[in-house]
Amino acid sequence: MNYLAVSDLVELHDHVITASGGLQGMRDTGVLESILAHIQNDEYYPDFAAKLTHLVYAVNKSHAFNDGNKRTSIMAGVYFLLLNGWETERVAHFAVSMEDIAVDIAANKISKETLAVLIMFVLSSAKTV
Repeated sequence: MNYLAVSDLVELHDHVITASGGLQGMRDTGVLESILAHIQNDEYYPDFAAKLTHLVYAVNKSHAFNDGNKRTSIMAGVYFLLLNGWETERVAHFAVSMEDIAVDIAANKISKETLAVLIMFVLSSAKTV
């Protein structure tokens, strides 16, 4: 399995802010290091779906960046999927589907457990060519 580095998350965030606006900068690099270390621990997150769920949820909720945490959480998930060989059509479907979900995570309307179910549904419902 391939994993993101902190520098990947920072670069994704910078791209998100440049493309869609917002405040650049970080609040806490240590939070990102912790998130990325946790998803590599198979005792906590034994499969890809669990790792993806934690990555998206934790980046969204941790507020490691000054702005753009929801958007960056989606892009982190997209990049993690691409790094691990997921088909472009499924990844695109994931990105679009996660827009409202990311807002609901931030508003405490979706738990991590519910996110796991939603991610599995989104990835399994995407059409492939």
